[in-house]
Amino acid sequence: MITDIIHTMIQPQEQLEIIKRGVKEIIHEFELLEKLKLNRPLRIKAGFDPTAPDIHLGHTVLIEKMRQFQELGHEVIFLIGDFTGMIGDPTGKNELRKPLSREEVNLNAATYRQQIFKILAPEKTQVRFNSEWFAAMSAMEIVKLGAMQTVARVLERDDFKKRFENHNDITLLEFYYPLFQAYDSVHLKADVELGGSDQRFNLLMGRTIQRRCSQPQQAVIMLPLLEGLDGVNKMSKSLGNYIGINEPAKEIYGKLMSTTDELMIRYYELLSHISNQRLNELKNAIANGSVHPKKAKEELAIEITSRFHSTAEAMKAHEEFNQLFSSRQMPEEIPEVCITWTDTQMWIPQIMKDAGLTTSTGEGLRLIKQGGVVVDDVKLADPKAVLPAGQYVFKVGKRRFLRIKSK
Repeated sequence: MITDIIHTMIQPQEQLEIIKRGVKEIIHEFELLEKLKLNRPLRIKAGFDPTAPDIHLGHTVLIEKMRQFQELGHEVIFLIGDFTGMIGDPTGKNELRKPLSREEVNLNAATYRQQIFKILAPEKTQVRFNSEWFAAMSAMEIVKLGAMQTVARVLERDDFKKRFENHNDITLLEFYYPLFQAYDSVHLKADVELGGSDQRFNLLMGRTIQRRCSQPQQAVIMLPLLEGLDGVNKMSKSLGNYIGINEPAKEIYGKLMSTTDELMIRYYELLSHISNQRLNELKNAIANGSVHPKKAKEELAIEITSRFHSTAEAMKAHEEFNQLFSSRQMPEEIPEVCITWTDTQMWIPQIMKDAGLTTSTGEGLRLIKQGGVVVDDVKLADPKAVLPAGQYVFKVGKRRFLRIKSK
């Protein structure tokens, strides 16, 4: 539910603390605070090139930050880069990117509009397309835009620099991409632009071009790239480590329950709507063992599944998930062993070794990597995972169970 909060009711410093949650970098924090003190709704811009039809949770990190600004009473602009999408953002690319057709861009853009309103309030969201202004620009205006930046400055960009040094092709059109993104900020008179941490060059270019067009420079807020279900790589459909927001409720719920405890906290910080105070309380409770990580994971899975479906569907997915695991063969009597936790958080392969499940931490590590270790009905995927002192049921392979308790 999008709540109605007038930004003047929340002091600028308090707004800043809310905005900073999960943020990787702000350029510059003092500038953003001064903008918040202007006592007017700020114009918050975030651009999305419609390069694929589906949005996954990784994409929603930016949208969730837009929602925060929206709830604080600011003006949110969801910019669909239908013009720039036909060029392709060269960020992180080591080769030429295949441009999209107008038909592909339009089709993907239509699905974006449908999906974003599962998070943002439609009546409070401006949806703009950058073809509005770029299609109307003359050739001379495009040329003048190119004169606002030098080739040397653009070649400082890491991915361009590497491609140039490796004698890989770079088109002049790709040089224009950061300029086009920057000009979006000029046209929209953006006070703040949101982007992923990999977008640093493009976001800073917006500040440069605004200054050269005699506009106040936008503050830049960079969000981290959300790790996928493997806990290592950026969430990506091509890597198969993603959670799509249009997936069935039981798929979203089940995938979230498969995350490691460490990744769960990360998802709480970047995706959950709980308050900063509640989040800090939850972290402390997990650390001291008063809240089991599985319980916290269930709450997160229910919250996010409800967001993209309904509470009823989320609860049904929760019940089906628990029934699935409870129906699996579980012995009536499970052997029990008590061990001493060497620290407040203990590495799981060490727990397995100390409890006699394995002869070495290396064996435990191998079993986790092979997907053969389940703790309290949750399959482990992260070999670096740790557990606070407590009580857990370990399942190794198909038939070996052990209840491990801390002394």
